[in-house]
Order: sequence, then C-alpha cells, then structure tokens
Amino acid sequence: MKNKIERTKTKAFWQHLVTLIILGLAVHLLLPQITTLENSWKILSKMLFWAVGLAFIAQTISYIGSGFLLQNTLELVNQPVPLYRSTLVVLGAASVALVAGGTVGSSAAIFKWTSNEKGSIVGATLASLFPSLFTSLMLVVFSFFGVIHLFLVHDLTKTQIIGFSLTLVFLSAVIILSFLASHFRKRASSVIHWLGKTFANLRHQPFNPDLIQNEVDIIFFAWDELWKGKWLHLFLGAFINVSFDMLTLYCVFFATGDHISIGVLLSGYALPLILGRLAFFLPGGVGVIESSMAALYTGLGIPNATAVVVILGYRLISFWIPSILGFPIAAYLQNSNNK
Repeated sequence: MKNKIERTKTKAFWQHLVTLIILGLAVHLLLPQITTLENSWKILSKMLFWAVGLAFIAQTISYIGSGFLLQNTLELVNQPVPLYRSTLVVLGAASVALVAGGTVGSSAAIFKWTSNEKGSIVGATLASLFPSLFTSLMLVVFSFFGVIHLFLVHDLTKTQIIGFSLTLVFLSAVIILSFLASHFRKRASSVIHWLGKTFANLRHQPFNPDLIQNEVDIIFFAWDELWKGKWLHLFLGAFINVSFDMLTLYCVFFATGDHISIGVLLSGYALPLILGRLAFFLPGGVGVIESSMAALYTGLGIPNATAVVVILGYRLISFWIPSILGFPIAAYLQNSNNK
C-alpha cells in the first residue's frame, strides 16, 4: 500500500513538472514576441484565406498519408485494416499524446486500438513502432537538404551547428545500429535481453525473457518482410505525411504574402520537427518546435511578425486542431475496442 502511494505521488510530481516545462517553454516563446503582436495582427487581417483553406486540405492529406503508413505496417503481418480506420487511429493517438505522455502515450494507444482482434498482437507491436520510425527517417532526409541550404547561406550559428549535428548523428547512429542488429541477430538479442533485465531491476519488476524474445522475433520478422519490397509502401506513406505537412506550412506562408523559396522552407521545417520528436515526453514537441522554427526562419530573413503568424498558424492546423478533433475519435475507438 505504501509503495502504491509513493508511486502515485511520483507520477503526480512528474505530471506537474511536465506541465510547468510546457508552460515555461510557451512563455519563453511568446514573451519576446509581444512587441511584434501589433504587426502580426496586421498580417493576420490581410491573409489570403483561400490559401489557409489549401493548408487545411494539405494537412488532411498528410494525416491520410499517416493512415496509409499505419495500414501498410499492419499488412506486413497480413492484418488488413481499412484506410479510414487507420487514419482515425492516427488522429485518436494524437489526442492521447496531448494528455498522456507524448509519444509514449500515442504508441500505447495505437498498440491497444490495433490489437482488438485475435492474433493481432504482432501487428499491434509493429504499428506502435514502425510509423514513427519511418516518419522520423523521412524527416532526416528532408532535414539533410535543409542543412545543406543553411551551410550554403552561412546562416547557422556555432551553437546551431553543434546542436543539429548531434541530432543528425544520433539519428544516423540509430539507423546504423538497426542495420547491424539485423545482421548480427544473436548478439543483438543478447544485448536487448541485458537491457530489458537491467531496466526491470531498476524498476523492481519481474523480468520475462520469453516475452522479450517474442518482441525481438517480431521485429526481425518485420525486417525480413520489409526487404521483400514492402518498405516502399511504408516510405510512400511517410513521404505523403511529411511532404504534405510541409506543404501546409508553405500554404500558411503564402497566405501571409511571403512567397519563400523551397530552400528556406526546408531549412526551417524538418530540423525543428526532429528536435520535437527527440523531446518525446512533450506532446507534439510543444515549445521546442515553435521556438526552434522561429529562430531558424528569423535567421533566414523572415520578419518576426510574419514568423509568429506563420508558425502559430501552422501549429494550429497541423497539431492543435487535429489533436482536439481526435478526442471524440479516441472515445469512439476505445468504445469499439471494448466491444
């Protein structure tokens, strides 16, 4: 009983801490921009709302791309699911991420909503991992071109160069380790078992080696399926998701009358989203994405007032509105899952 109370207090502490961090990041982002709010309002009042409408359409296609990615992940293990349902799962998971642990909560929700049929645990495990992985890989590809543009125009500070380089090195290391693990499976399994046992001991929980080995076998099976040509469908889904999300940002820029080049667009788009994904405990990378986008775009010559309108408008369309719409969808999925 005492341990249960202590765990509850610890959980409440971390929840309050994350809330304070989010509020602090929001204040850090908005306070320096207060002097530009008057100019931002002028820009907002003159926006081309048909372009904003195109931004909503682009974002809708982006989420359908995410649904397509999830659908094809499940098809790796012959678990067919309609595109509309896989897209609803993505939207519902976005709302769960907003209130329950960011990426961790989102992955748990996807696992639950895709394991409602007998024998679908394997597919659910992949569904909770692969879509996020492939989307991150696509963002790395987009960010690579953005970094090249930043180097060419000499608009990276030393701090940004170090930060972004470390981020790309980290993600590249994850990719390389994944390839090595697929080729040296016995050693990879041993390392994973050791990590699982160590983590269980730290949390004072029992360690189940059979469960860990089952999860490892699922990953290796999916890897083999990918190399039979099915990876193309997953990359296509990730490409649709990321490219139309970037198109959303461009449409918002266009709506303000600022017709930026593809180089500038790429430079300020992918890197902040990667940083937001690394801050997995923050829902949607709140604060991290906005502040890093603002720093990059203003550094590339975008006026502060325009940057405020565009970034907040883009985040409203791409994150906040879908997350809010996802709450009734999450309730529907939860109800249908329990039937």
